[in-house]
Formats: sequence, C-alpha cells, structure tokens
Amino acid sequence: MGMQEHVIIRLVQAYLPHQAELLFSGGATPQALAREADLDGDGMPEVVAAYRQGQGLYLMVLKRYMSGWRVVAVAKGPGYDIEAFLVAPIVARYPGNLVVGWRIGAAWAKLSVYAWSPHGLVDLAPSDFSYSRLEVGDFPGAPEHARKAELALWIHDTAEAYRVDVLRWDRNRFLPATDVYPYYFGRVAAYYAELVSRHPDFRVYWYYLADAQEKAGNLDEALRAVDRALSIDAPYPSQETLTALRNRIAGAIAATAAGMRVPFGETRAAALFPASVKEVGGTRWGFVDERGAWRIPPTYSYATDFADARAVVQLAGKYGAIDASGRLVVPAEYEWLDSFAEGRATAFDREGARVVDENGRVLTKKAYPFIAKYSEGRALFSAQEGDKYLYGYLDREGGEVIPATFLEGNDFANGKAIVKVADGEYALIGPNGERKATYRYDYVGAPGDGLLPFRKETDGKYGYIDEAGKIVIEPRYSEARPFQAGRAVVNVAEDFKSEYGLIDRTGAFVVEPKYNEVRPLGDGRVALGQATDPEQPFIGSKYAIADANDGRLLTDFRFYAVNDFQDGLASVSDDARTYFIGRDGKPAAGYPRFDGSGTLTRHGDIIQANIDQRTFYYDRRLGSVVWSPNTTIPLSPPYVVKELKYKPNRDYLVYYPQVEGMSDAAAQEQANRRLRELAEVKPVPSGQLESSYTGDFEIPFFRGSLLVVELNAYDYPWGAAHGMPTLVYAHLDLKNGRFYELKDLFLPGSDYAKKLSDIVGEQIKTDPQYDFLFPDSYKGIKPDQPFYVTADALHLYFQPYEIGPYAAGFPTFHIPFDQLRDVIDANGEFWKSFH
Repeated sequence: MGMQEHVIIRLVQAYLPHQAELLFSGGATPQALAREADLDGDGMPEVVAAYRQGQGLYLMVLKRYMSGWRVVAVAKGPGYDIEAFLVAPIVARYPGNLVVGWRIGAAWAKLSVYAWSPHGLVDLAPSDFSYSRLEVGDFPGAPEHARKAELALWIHDTAEAYRVDVLRWDRNRFLPATDVYPYYFGRVAAYYAELVSRHPDFRVYWYYLADAQEKAGNLDEALRAVDRALSIDAPYPSQETLTALRNRIAGAIAATAAGMRVPFGETRAAALFPASVKEVGGTRWGFVDERGAWRIPPTYSYATDFADARAVVQLAGKYGAIDASGRLVVPAEYEWLDSFAEGRATAFDREGARVVDENGRVLTKKAYPFIAKYSEGRALFSAQEGDKYLYGYLDREGGEVIPATFLEGNDFANGKAIVKVADGEYALIGPNGERKATYRYDYVGAPGDGLLPFRKETDGKYGYIDEAGKIVIEPRYSEARPFQAGRAVVNVAEDFKSEYGLIDRTGAFVVEPKYNEVRPLGDGRVALGQATDPEQPFIGSKYAIADANDGRLLTDFRFYAVNDFQDGLASVSDDARTYFIGRDGKPAAGYPRFDGSGTLTRHGDIIQANIDQRTFYYDRRLGSVVWSPNTTIPLSPPYVVKELKYKPNRDYLVYYPQVEGMSDAAAQEQANRRLRELAEVKPVPSGQLESSYTGDFEIPFFRGSLLVVELNAYDYPWGAAHGMPTLVYAHLDLKNGRFYELKDLFLPGSDYAKKLSDIVGEQIKTDPQYDFLFPDSYKGIKPDQPFYVTADALHLYFQPYEIGPYAAGFPTFHIPFDQLRDVIDANGEFWKSFH
C-alpha cells in the first residue's frame, strides 16, 4: 500500500533545499506535485516531487535505503510553472516514466518525458516538444502496443483550433501512433464537428475536421468537409493547403476503391524532409513526413536534408545537427556545420575546423584551417606553416594518420589519392601514406579508370598517364578532366575559350570538341552544351542529351539545366518546366511536370521539387502535392500578407508581398503598389538579360498596426566574380497606409542624426565585433540612413563595401530605444503605431 499524500508531503519538505517550496497543482482542489513511482524498476517505489527555488523550477527524486531516504537525482526545468505532472508507462510497460509539462507561455507548455538512468533523470523528449493541451493514455490500437501509454499533443493554431499529434515511444524515439488514429481522431473529429455546428463559416474548423476525419478513416466525410472549407472565402488556411488536403483524401479514396491500403505516418529517417514556413519573425524550418504532416516542428532558421541520419539546423545564428526524433545531437554552437558523411562532419568555430561524430563528440584535438568531407575513412586537412599551407589526412577518430607534409591533396577513391609532394613532384599514396607511385611532372590530377591527367611543364598541354607513370595519351589538350566509365571531357580551345569534347581511353573523340560545355551524367549519357550567347559564352548553355558510347544526339538543345541520371532518370529544366527524362531523352511516363526552373529528387514515391527557389513534395501514389510552403502570412485579424511570384524572364524571379485587410481600399492599393516598386516588380525584356536577378521578402516584425517588411535581392552580372546583394526595409502603417522614414521616429527639429552618429561611433570604438570595418571609413549616420525597428531597438545598417568588406554583408548597429528617449517622438504616428 502506498503512502498517503500528507506523508509524502512531509517527507519531501524534509529534503527540500533552503528557501524552496513544494509546488501544487491549480484548480479547486490543489494537489501536491509529489508522487510515488518505481522509476528504476527495482520493485521499490521512489518519491518524485517538483519544487520552486527562487525563479527556478526543479524535480527531485528520493530513494529509500536501509539507512533512510536519500536525494538521488535533481533536474532543473524550463518555464515558470508546471502544467502536467504524472507517471505513465511510456518507454515500456514497466517501470513508469515521469511526464512533466513545463509552462512556458499562456497557451504553451514544454513536454518532458523522464526515464531513469545510472546518472539520474534523462529527458527523452526533443527540446522543441511543446503543446497546448495534453492527454496521456493507453488508447485502443494494435494489441502489441497494449499497456503502453500514448501522448496526444494538442497544439494551438488559432481561436479554438488545434493541430493534434498522437505519439508513441518506439524504436528509441517518439513516432506517430498510427494504429490508434481511428479511435483518437474519431474523438478529434467529434470536437471539430461541434465547433462547425456553432461556427459554420469558420474555414479553419472545417479544415481540421476534414484532417481528423481522414486520419480516422472516414474518407467520404473528410472529402465533404474539405469541400465545405474550400467554399468559404477566408485567407487561412490557404487555398494551396486545402487543395493539397483534398487531393490527398481523393487519392486515398481512389486507392481504397482499387483495393490498396494507404498507410499513415511512414516514420523512417529517410522519410523526413525539410520544409519551411514563412511567418512573422522570419522563415522557420522543420521536417515533414511522406504525408506532408509536421514531424519536427518548424523552429529552425535553416535546415538541410538528412544525411547519415543527421540533419544540419540553425538556431539563434549557430549551427548544430538533429536526429530523426528532432533531438539536438550536435549542439548548436558552431559558425557552420557541414553535412555528415561516413558518420563524421566538419564543424567550424571561431578558431577553425574540427571533426565531430554523429553524437556531437569533438574528435580532433585542435582546430584546423580546413577539413574536407570524409571519403573512405580519410579526410583531407590543412595546417599552416609560416606563410604557406600544407596538407595531410585525418582518420575517423580525428587523428593525423598522414601528417601535413604535402603542398596539395585530393580525396581518397578506391584506396588511393594523388598528392603534390613538391614543385614538379606528385605521388599516388595509400590510406596510411605509403607511396604507390611517384610522378615528376608539373601537374598530375586525380585518377579515374586507372588513368591520370597530367602536364609535363607549366603552360604545356595536358594528356594522360597510367598509375605506373607511363604516358597513354600524349599531351595535346588545353584542359583534361578525370576519366569516368571509359570517357573523359577535354578542351582543345586556346585563350580560355570553350571547345569541349569527349574522348575514349585511346584519345579518340567520341564527341567532337565544339561545345561550350560537356558534362557526363552517368548511365552512359552526357549533356552537350551550346552557348546561349556565342559572343558571351560565360552566360551559360542550352543542353542536348547524347549517348556517351557513340556521341549520338538523343534530343535537340532544349534544356537549361540537367542533373545526373539515377536509376534511369534525370531531372531537367527547359524554358518553361522541370521534369524527369529517361535514358532516351524523352519525358518519363508517369512522372509529373512542374512549371518553373529547378531540380527534382526522388525519395521512393515522394518527389522533392526545388522549383523557382521554393521546395515542395509530390506523392506519385496519390498523384498530388502533399506539402508546399505557405503563401499567406497571417498577422492579426483582419490583416494578412500574401506572397506573389513575378517571373517575366527565366533569369528574373521576384517573390513580393501584398497586404490585405486594410479598411481603406484605396490606401491598400497604394501601399501594395509601393511594395511592388520596392521589390523591383517592373517590366523586363523577354530575351537574354545582362544579369540574373532574384528577390524575396521576410516579415521580421509586426506589432500594433506597424508592419516591417524586409525586401532582399541578389543581382549577379554574367561573368562577374560575385553578385551584389541589396536590402531594403519598408515600415508600413496598416491603419493609414503610410510608409515611415527614419526622421518620423524622432522629435521635429531634433538633431537625431548626430545622436545616432555618436552612439554608433562609440560602438565601433569599443565593440570588437566591428573590428572588420575599413579604417576611418565611418563618417557618421545620415538623416535617411537605412534602418529597421523591432520591439525594443532601432537597427541601422550600411551597404556592402560602404564601410566594410563584401564578405561582411550589411554591417548593422543595434541601438536600444532606452538610449534614445530624449529624441524619440513618443506622440508621433510612427512610435504610436507599435506602442
């Protein structure tokens, strides 16, 4: 028989730290947050309690020994209160796990699920596991999961709408408990059915009703509900979101009629895909599954595809890596993190590059100027010696298996790598640095098919030698690339022109040398490029597909982008669409075509489409898009921002904002016209442009009636070393349609420019983060200095090259409003628009 509550309370209070207080639940009958539970599985219950000490919240575990009770674990939690505190069989049927909901906001709690370990309590929940309402229970489902509890997380969306996830601990992570969907989402559907009966014109309730009915297996009802949502004129959820849901439901109905089963929630790591949401505060990234449902919520500033079961993410300006459960396995503390290869990744901090493993452990003993990706258990690294850099190789444990003694190095392939030992001397080495051959030539390239490109002397021609150093193809090319599958790309032009062709192992041309580009694609195919403008070949090429065996053209020159073949298909873009082609060069049957330019990647039946700088996912089984990025950004009712695309030329692409919901229609149209002008939405010639131009926008701040829009763009003149970025902020008052300038923030007649100049000048003198600025380049702040505001500060910025190098981007200075109280016009329209 367990201890009574008053006994547990007295026991816990005897072990509380000084000035700590035991926490109690809210409600009419408060209960102490203290429980008996066998957490370690030894058959003897421990006592776990929650307490507050100062501003912090803590958990304490007491265990009974022969000599009495002892504190065996203490864990600190986030937030300011506790919303949930219970014990349930989450990981296994026995022993129990402590489930805690840490209150972090009025409508939000952070979920922790604690398991016992030799080191105390371990939180199994990902760091971003948050919810608004929580239900824990053994819901009806598959018999093999009986007597284990599932977690139902209700995540607030808007008004009384919630997105619901039902999860179970399985295979060492939380996964969708799809077997309980029919039961639990039947209850969710009942909740939304009651809501739509009271609010029949509320589009979002119909959307969530359809989603719940689909998951409950009531597909016909789900189709009627989503059609009702589509019939309601409202900005949220977007038409695209509703259409994608309808297509998914209709596809499932068709599959069911054909005797197929469409499963919910594929949960392999390979079935997690990066996806972005544009919202107030910026674009956030998370991961969706094959159904387009969020599995890792969009909380990151940046995210990559999974590689080696790890995905690189950005948090608060730093980079780390997560696993498929969303757990941060490499801390987000690096300036950059490369994607994983062979269970290793290169992490860059302020000191240089280091190797980390898949669990975030730093393997190298010091930082290096450079570390390449691992290939065959070796990673090329550099070390500085005086004013020059030498190269060597690291093993998988981060040790210098081959010391840095080479002037140049290449990745290992087939157990060999080519290195430059000294001027005029190259060597072919093995994985432990052993020399397999030495070549006394001015240049030797990486091996391919047993042949290596080489050059006898500086400014000489290129040919090929075998691995023993014997000349196989005499030098006669201005450029020679490594062999692949018995073919090599060579250039015969002089003076940096392009006359590329394809040769066989004897040096005979399979494709005559007359092309602007030649690119091997694999699968016995090659892309031949003709210059789009023969007078300016650096602009790019239009490609045809040819047979690499005999050079025979399979298509005409119609493609602006061609990717490598994989499993008999290659992604291509012509002047209007992106799609797959087969080895015959014809569009692949049964695969979709998408308007716009980009690339397609297959992940089983899911196609990842990166088109016109947007990523979406298409399911071939259902014949529809299962996830696409939002084009509506809700503010506060009645205001929304719509994203529109302008692409009058294949080299001119702009995504621009348009506002809706302003009470004055004329002011709204005038404001939107100004936003189009700022975004460079303008007439553009249909022919070849002199540069490539891309533009986009973010909504970094919205409060009251003030909308701050960031308009960013990149203009790349063909042939230039780099393009030029631009950055403009618009401050729009949604009540009156006015665009505010910097002067509008300050008292009329005040010398605000001098005050700002002095503050920024002092920051430059005292803050080391501005050491990169050009000496004596700062001349003060102009009255119309580029700026933007946030809730608590004014931010002033300069253009690239203006006071710092190009690599520094837009040097920005942050000034809290508290430093400007004497010059701010607190009664002005600008200030009042967000205060």
